[in-house]
Amino acid sequence: MESTDLEKLKYPIGHYNNPPEAISEEDIKGYISDIEDLSVNLNRLVEKFSEEQFNTVYRPGGWTVRQVIHHIGDSHLNALTRFKLALTEDMPTIKPYYEDKWAELGDYKNTPIEVSLDLIKAVHIRLVNLLRSMTKKDFEKSYFHPEHGKEFSLYEAAGMYSWHGKHHYAHIDELRKRMNW
Repeated sequence: MESTDLEKLKYPIGHYNNPPEAISEEDIKGYISDIEDLSVNLNRLVEKFSEEQFNTVYRPGGWTVRQVIHHIGDSHLNALTRFKLALTEDMPTIKPYYEDKWAELGDYKNTPIEVSLDLIKAVHIRLVNLLRSMTKKDFEKSYFHPEHGKEFSLYEAAGMYSWHGKHHYAHIDELRKRMNW
């Protein structure tokens, strides 16, 4: 497989681009809409998948569909926590985690997929309600990410999690298309 093909499989919607310096209200509304829509779209996408399909990797060396879905739940639960920390503390340092190691833990292998689909739905309801309640000043608050060695505003974080959901949705959808599922 050529490196350009592998790159397309890794990043089917492209890499996350840092947000513009000035994020508009329309940008934020779009991010919130993306986050709100992910749960319904993801459920529709995988509702007829078999166990074999859930255990299929989306690319060589990548995760299974099952791992991707469990990862979205973990990641977006962390997002909700990071937003709340930034809203209630003065630029807190967040705790990174080893998503690759988490994907190998027993809960990713043994937990029914419906549990993480329900988790994503619940977390997104909470996150969307939180995001819609935030003011412009709230979105300017930030947290420090030690793994990246930089501060992220909640504007940036909203854009990043909007992209993150679409990124992993595209992994599964592109696999579905390639496999004619």
